[in-house]
Amino acid sequence: MSTELTQQISQMEERLRLAMLASNIEELNLLLADELLFTNHMGQLVSKADDLAMHSAGVLRFQAVDSSEQQVHGTADMPVVSVRVLLNGSYGGHAFAADLRYTRIWRRSAGGNWQLAVAHSSPVMARS
Repeated sequence: MSTELTQQISQMEERLRLAMLASNIEELNLLLADELLFTNHMGQLVSKADDLAMHSAGVLRFQAVDSSEQQVHGTADMPVVSVRVLLNGSYGGHAFAADLRYTRIWRRSAGGNWQLAVAHSSPVMARS
């Protein structure tokens, strides 16, 4: 994968991080593919509509979304990102903190923009 493409995808990841942090519905709507398939850390499927609704209603709020250990692989047609994310926020009014690793697949929309098509998250467990 080219350095230019890696930089583009890293920029998309940063846009996504900031949109999540701000619950920026307009930006999330642009970044998430209509057919988004997201399996969260509890094994639940979350659609684009589900994600936008949680942010819109204030059910999901983030105080911190801190990314690290990002790797971009894949091909020019299917960039794949692995990134560790420390989250702090609230869900349904209950505070939470999570250390998760996301695997995300980006694809170009019909209009040529990068959109998140597939995502999966898993908790990062301490090594014993």
